Amino acid sequence: MSELTNRCYRLRNRPERLVTDDVLELVEEPVPAIGPGQALARTRYLSLDPSNRIWMSEARSYLPPVPIGDVMRGIGICEVIESERDDIKPGDFVTGFSGWQEYVVVDDADEFPLTVLPAPLPAPAPALLGPLGHTGITAYLGIEDIADLKPGETMVVSAAAGAVGSVAAQIGKARGARVVGLAGSDDKCKHLVDQFGLDACVNYKAKDWREQLDAATPDGIDVDFENAGGEIMDHVLRRINLGARIVLCGMISQYTSYGDGDGPAGQREIAQLIMRRATMRGFLVLDHADRFPEAIEYLAGLLAKGQLQYDETIVEGLENAPQALNDMFSGANIGKLLIKVS
Repeated sequence: MSELTNRCYRLRNRPERLVTDDVLELVEEPVPAIGPGQALARTRYLSLDPSNRIWMSEARSYLPPVPIGDVMRGIGICEVIESERDDIKPGDFVTGFSGWQEYVVVDDADEFPLTVLPAPLPAPAPALLGPLGHTGITAYLGIEDIADLKPGETMVVSAAAGAVGSVAAQIGKARGARVVGLAGSDDKCKHLVDQFGLDACVNYKAKDWREQLDAATPDGIDVDFENAGGEIMDHVLRRINLGARIVLCGMISQYTSYGDGDGPAGQREIAQLIMRRATMRGFLVLDHADRFPEAIEYLAGLLAKGQLQYDETIVEGLENAPQALNDMFSGANIGKLLIKVS
């Protein structure tokens, strides 16, 4: 199938804030012929995640920066169209670091080999990048391993309308906690309370959001599932109880500062960890691949029982990926943000 053309985004420059036109270049290249032990897959859906912005910069991260000139790193779900492997056949689906491109060569010699998904797929393809994929698994691991959440405790979830936050909030409800979310609009907050069952939700863009959060957490905060960082996290830290647990999942408010001079500002209220004898722990889903089946089984069980719902924002066309990523940082999406590539 060497006559096929691959459209892919190559990184040309490091961004300073949002992704401008000079950062990524959409190019057309021949699709390479596959050899023994390889397969060729066509990307169906591309996951857009806050970490995409970090990988474009030279910031210290859990993965090295994407080298200038390389295909932009990203996670996708792809359908195999040609195979020279005994364990993969056309029609199978694979997932993992497929990159921002229409076609990807599947080769176990890669640093991060793509994973073959069970056939038939256990859920619609987009869900395998969302509630039953790396974002849902992230929420599960944060609650299971760090939160030590007990019935009746109060858990605050920032970016609660996002892919990870919305799942974490619902896991918290399933475990009997009082769950308070923070989201970027009144409509998102109403949706989270009415449809997802959160006890309260605060629009962090409201002038009195601090007072609203105080009123929604009269007994203080036992667990913070942190996705935002910045001033939201600082105010949460001022309200934590003795022995509180901070699940440090993400700090999306700071990511567009990577590559901009001195980088993002630090938190101001970290001393509250001392005052309240609290713990804060960061974690990465990539460190726990052996536990993915456990997490997926749990999340699928919640779905089956009606205790887990999910939203998706699906944008058509690979050419729209940079703008969609920028829009994520302004809170334009709800739930999991995906590009429908083909």
